[in-house]
Amino acid sequence: MFQALALLLSFVLVAAVGGVLTAGLVLPGVAIANGVTNMTTEAFDDLPTELDQGELPEKSRILAADGTLLATVFYQNRVVVPLTEIAPIMQKAVIAVEDKRFYEHAGVDVQGMLRAAVRNAANTSQEGASTLTQQYVKNVLIEAADDEKDDAAKARAIEAAREAEGTEGIARKLREAKLAITLEKTMTKDAILERYLNIAQFGASVWGVEAAAERYFSVPAADLTYLQAATIAGITQSPSHWDPLLNPANAQERRNVVLLTMYEQDYITKSQYTAGKATPIADTLVPQEPKRGCMSTYTSVPGSGYFCDYVTKVIRDDPAFGKTRDERLQRLYRGGLTITTTLRPENQLQADTAVKAGVSVNDPSGVGTAIVVVEPGTGQIVAMSQNRNYNNTQTVGPRDTSVNYSTSYTYGSSTGFAPGSTFKPFTLLEWLKAGHALEETIDASKMSYEMTEFNSSCGNFAPGTYKFNNSEGGTRRPMTVLEATENSVNSGYIAMAAQLDLCNIMSDAADLGVYRSADTENATTPIPALPANVIGSDSVTPLAMSAAFAAFAADGVYCTPVAILSVTDPEGNSLAVPDANCHQAIESKYARAVNYALEHVWQGTASSLGYPDYTAAGKTGTTSANEDTWFVGYTPKLAAAVWVGYPEGFHSMNGATINGHTYYSGPYGSSIAAPSWRAFMDAATAGQDVGSFPAPDDDQVYGHRISVPSVIGLSESDARSVLEERGFRVYVSSSKVSSDLQEGLVAKQNPASWAVKGSVITLYLSDGSKFQPPDPCQENPDSCGPPDNGGDDDHRGGPGDGGWGNG
Repeated sequence: MFQALALLLSFVLVAAVGGVLTAGLVLPGVAIANGVTNMTTEAFDDLPTELDQGELPEKSRILAADGTLLATVFYQNRVVVPLTEIAPIMQKAVIAVEDKRFYEHAGVDVQGMLRAAVRNAANTSQEGASTLTQQYVKNVLIEAADDEKDDAAKARAIEAAREAEGTEGIARKLREAKLAITLEKTMTKDAILERYLNIAQFGASVWGVEAAAERYFSVPAADLTYLQAATIAGITQSPSHWDPLLNPANAQERRNVVLLTMYEQDYITKSQYTAGKATPIADTLVPQEPKRGCMSTYTSVPGSGYFCDYVTKVIRDDPAFGKTRDERLQRLYRGGLTITTTLRPENQLQADTAVKAGVSVNDPSGVGTAIVVVEPGTGQIVAMSQNRNYNNTQTVGPRDTSVNYSTSYTYGSSTGFAPGSTFKPFTLLEWLKAGHALEETIDASKMSYEMTEFNSSCGNFAPGTYKFNNSEGGTRRPMTVLEATENSVNSGYIAMAAQLDLCNIMSDAADLGVYRSADTENATTPIPALPANVIGSDSVTPLAMSAAFAAFAADGVYCTPVAILSVTDPEGNSLAVPDANCHQAIESKYARAVNYALEHVWQGTASSLGYPDYTAAGKTGTTSANEDTWFVGYTPKLAAAVWVGYPEGFHSMNGATINGHTYYSGPYGSSIAAPSWRAFMDAATAGQDVGSFPAPDDDQVYGHRISVPSVIGLSESDARSVLEERGFRVYVSSSKVSSDLQEGLVAKQNPASWAVKGSVITLYLSDGSKFQPPDPCQENPDSCGPPDNGGDDDHRGGPGDGGWGNG
């Protein structure tokens, strides 16, 4: 051991007396024999002279659109600040307790080393002699080791960097000394001090004096007092042992030691020392919990933990933030980013309040509900909430979860939910694109179809019969597409789909960002082109639906949902962020017609809510047995999707008591989802003029109308032939009408004058109740003979009166 110390001291003395030799800090001819250490002069000469300092890990901040802090995410709780933003007394406190001769030595303190060597050799104490420069070097080496990708290699490297005892400790000291002396040839003392104060650990989970000042005293490092500075300066020797929050008694003892050294070096007065020493450390602490991770967002912006989590996953997965996932995570948790998001605190509060009023967090039913709000024309997600508490730890309560109901599996671990009738607007869109109109009449009477009646250009159907029900109402009869839309009539939409290519319907949905969310491997798998999916049987996400309906509001412009407005690095440089890629996904004329149709929801399935005081359109949705219910609606300014159901599985809510109300029938989309949507939108639009939707073209509303031939008096088969030849479809009502026509002939038709080509013309047949056979004498007077003027008017003659026979 003495030989090892001799090696070290010999090097230090040469460095101190003769300066650092330019040829790599060559060690004079001192070797250590007898196997005490394998550090030879040649090995020493091979030690590095340059320190790769790299960038310090810094915490990243996630902000709302107005700058409100949502959360901080970090590997190490650190904020790097320049020396000018660190109180001078804080600088002096660290120098006093860690390296009194900091401004005098050249990186290695010979006097301190000699003193420590003597005391350690005599076993009177174990005393270190590392300067602040050496300690900075050690911390840099630890950070470099911590960056190792392999966990085992990382552990070995950190242990080696921290090794302080025995011969290996001497080797480490030599390496630190060589690097420290070189460092002081290239950096000023103040620069080294600044880096040390930013890299050192000042608590169990605190790095750098800025984070320490915020953590323990809720002030920036620039405003620290001498007593606060003494507390922080004393921690770094043993971060957990001296942590004032974990071990206040230990920390107070250590603080008083620092105060004494500060007094001895004239950094504080005797009265300051006396007063400080007498002050209980508990009286000085003003702790502030670091907003670490997305669980901390609840207190700042209610319910935004799920949005925060979504943002972190966007950064994790989007190539805009790095080539590999590991690179992106390093940037997020170590890069000191300032991430300004699209979340608007006022809208978030309104959404959070509305959705939790619809179904409270602790409602005994366990029913879940979620809302997500997107701005038309920009794709910005301005609010996202659900009636659960965000919790991504292993310890969760009955209403805690990290699963984000609004997003896909990739971004929130949810597989989505069946949208029910909220999917119908995509069929409506294709209906319009195929040249049909809203006032076109369809046959909504059929409740079963053979699979051969459907067309699919992208695949074949298995043979069989498709049967369904009308879950939200509607009469089984011919009706206009507009009526089928406002009353959400399944049979009407299946009739429409039978006239279209199902693949085009699903392609239209995909063009607006709606994919099969249940597919956890591929987030862009189109929904299968099956009849059942026309009325919303496959799974989608609320975020996708909100963004799609936002395209209708934006005159056909679709924007990929985005959650991030800007990202800057610690130097203020802007980084690229994901682009919403706003583009004209559908022609304006079709979007306007869809808006016109969906505005009728307030006189259809959502009539119980009444007309809003602002322009709004939307669609209710209910699955076949009330498992999932929805309302997706929009104004010209905001689009929002609300989902209600059991998040754990596809279970009926029929008969459940939800928020104190038992749903013996339902619930439907108009029961909980639509009122929650309305509560949010009423608050969000209060005092605003949201504008109106552009008027639709007549071609999409009324279509190209042609005259309808009159088929009154024709047989059913003849009437069908005439109408179909003219380009119409025919429906024969089961209800016959009273008519003076012979039974079975067409007595009434609807429409009778004009209709869109392709419309269904309803025929009503006569029941014959007023039918009077024609008088043969009127048709052929000669066959009846001359009249008999001798009897009364009612007498028609007798057996011999010219062949009349019995009346």
